[in-house]
Formats: sequence, structure tokens, C-alpha cells
Amino acid sequence: MKPSMRKELLSQVEGLMNQYCNGCFLHKFIKKADGRRAAHRFCISQCTVGEQLREYGKKLN
Repeated sequence: MKPSMRKELLSQVEGLMNQYCNGCFLHKFIKKADGRRAAHRFCISQCTVGEQLREYGKKLN
């Protein structure tokens, strides 16, 4: 993968996380109710933003 393409993908990932993940109400609620691991599991497996982040991760590998 070209360095410029990798840099662009990382920029997109950062933009998504800044826009949607920072201060996420669902993450905070699940973390408070069920713990940090459950909140992280939700973000990775069920959140639509998490799905997009996984796709970017596949492209980076």
C-alpha cells in the first residue's frame, strides 16, 4: 500500500472517531451499566461506525 493511501485512510478513521465516537452517549451508558469491556464489545461488533472502522482496518492490513 502506498504511504499516501495509508495516510488518507488513517485520516478518514480519525475523522470518523472524532465526529461520532468522542462523547458517544451509547458508549458512556453501556460502560456505566455493564462495564468497559461490554461497551468496547458493543462498539466493535454492533455500532455502525465500528463496522466502518473495521472496513478501514481491513484495507490497512
